[in-house]
Amino acid sequence: MTYDEFTRIADEEARALPDYVYEELYGGVLVDPGAYLHPDRLADDLYILGTFSRGIYGSQIILYYGSFMASAGTADEQVMRRMIRDTLRHEFRHHLETRAGMFGRDSLIAEDKARMHAYRERHLAV
Repeated sequence: MTYDEFTRIADEEARALPDYVYEELYGGVLVDPGAYLHPDRLADDLYILGTFSRGIYGSQIILYYGSFMASAGTADEQVMRRMIRDTLRHEFRHHLETRAGMFGRDSLIAEDKARMHAYRERHLAV
């Protein structure tokens, strides 16, 4: 999948979301061409597909085209679209939970930590 095809699908999926999820997301949704390995990975098998960040100029969501390609570059458009949709929704959930002040046990942050723990356990069991 080319970068242009990826950005087209990302734009379509982002536009399909309701307007209220964009409140206070002043930086919008961007696509970065880079591929980024997770800093806490145990092997070269864990890429960061997207991020939500808050800064002095506002919040934004970034999808990493290169990470998608490194993770599933041979996938067909339907699979890639689902990955983009799932990643966008994941990052928008971070945005909404941050706005609501949700950082505790039932937050996506806690779920991400649990997923990382499971990842580490799988690698250490080998």
